[in-house]
Amino acid sequence: MIPPKPASRPDKVSLWRYLKLFRHDILSAQPARLYRAWMAEFRTPFFRSYMCNDPALIRLVLNGRPDDFPKSDRIREGLKPLLGASVFLTNGAQWKQQRRIIDPAFEGGRIRETFPAMAAAGQAAASRLQPGVQEIEPEMSHAAADVIFRTLFSIPIEHEIAAEVFDQFQTYQREQPLLNFAAFLPVPRWFPRFHSRRTKQTAANIRGLIRQLTEARAAEIAAGTAPDDLATKIMTTADPQTGEVFGAEDMIDQVAIFFLAGHETSASALGWALYMLAMYPEIQDRVAAEAMTLDDPLEFSAMGKLKFTRDVFRETLRLYPPVPMMVRENTCPETFRGRDVAKGAQIVLSPWHLQRHERIWDRPDEFDPDRWQTEAGKTCARDAFIPFSAGPRVCPGAGFAMVEGPLLLALLVREFRFATVAGRVPVPVAHLTVRAKDGIWMDVTPRRTL
Repeated sequence: MIPPKPASRPDKVSLWRYLKLFRHDILSAQPARLYRAWMAEFRTPFFRSYMCNDPALIRLVLNGRPDDFPKSDRIREGLKPLLGASVFLTNGAQWKQQRRIIDPAFEGGRIRETFPAMAAAGQAAASRLQPGVQEIEPEMSHAAADVIFRTLFSIPIEHEIAAEVFDQFQTYQREQPLLNFAAFLPVPRWFPRFHSRRTKQTAANIRGLIRQLTEARAAEIAAGTAPDDLATKIMTTADPQTGEVFGAEDMIDQVAIFFLAGHETSASALGWALYMLAMYPEIQDRVAAEAMTLDDPLEFSAMGKLKFTRDVFRETLRLYPPVPMMVRENTCPETFRGRDVAKGAQIVLSPWHLQRHERIWDRPDEFDPDRWQTEAGKTCARDAFIPFSAGPRVCPGAGFAMVEGPLLLALLVREFRFATVAGRVPVPVAHLTVRAKDGIWMDVTPRRTL
């Protein structure tokens, strides 16, 4: 029994056909040969792109010379109305300053301090979930959003502003903001981007709501009454090199990406993780056994009891990386695997293909959490596991996510058994993140009554 995987396109298609497939789904728009290729070149009339699956090339781009391979402006085009100049989109000195301010909020000790809020969100998710056949992705979106608001602003998702941000963000995603024409055509900066009216309106709504939260927090900081959460930490941290702190607009940009990255990616991973457990009941029982050892009230030390659950989450991230592709741009001519790569090419790094690569992973399309405790699995993890990127631009919330994911899985599986629904096999598609085309449907049963 193999987990769901999208069908690949024919090896050769016209540019028009490729663009139509890409608009439908980034993953199924790619040919099957990419699961074996070390590098592949794609040509269009406007630019060339190179997908790199060679671990040595990936290390060069992400770790060895990251300044020579900045984030591509083509990704920025579709997300700028919402994210502005957030750390996800910037490059160079601006990005480095942003990371110097943000990174201290996600250090190990800070994650320990946010754990009670994370646990409260997980327990609230288990309390909200109702038995029966249902689409699980909305529930996971709700849970992940609750984690973000509790840890960032010390408010649960039930808070009216938090709930409104969540609702507006769901609308924003449906507009497929990445598929802006400027991501495909070389147009000058002054040329209009023609974002849809709804995309611009929902982005403005979200930023307006975030502004209310950040302004209220700034007032609390000034009054000395602010809670010691992630927002307070970020807003009061000065750049150690310049002494500058984030202004109001800076903070709105950063909160927007925290919500996008911290909510949307976590929701994607949790939904697929639960489906994997539903597909493999014996693995689900092992997770449940670990979860039953957790004490109440939960302490951070509980994470030491969830070693197998952590491997389940890592294996889910391998098969279903929430961000399936990353795009960089080379700032000078390069030679990759004996091939000349002109300045300005698009360098595509694909966790989706790398983490299923047939020449790297044993049984690449199978779900096997136990592989993470083998020497082969550990070697592959070092060479070909980048769900959070790698190097200086690694996601600052990677450690946060690797606590949140296993913890929420354990709390949900402790209370419920998840089973697949006949005729409802989810098909992975990717726009902003890897989601299911028609949702992830499950039959949810209270575990303690079985």
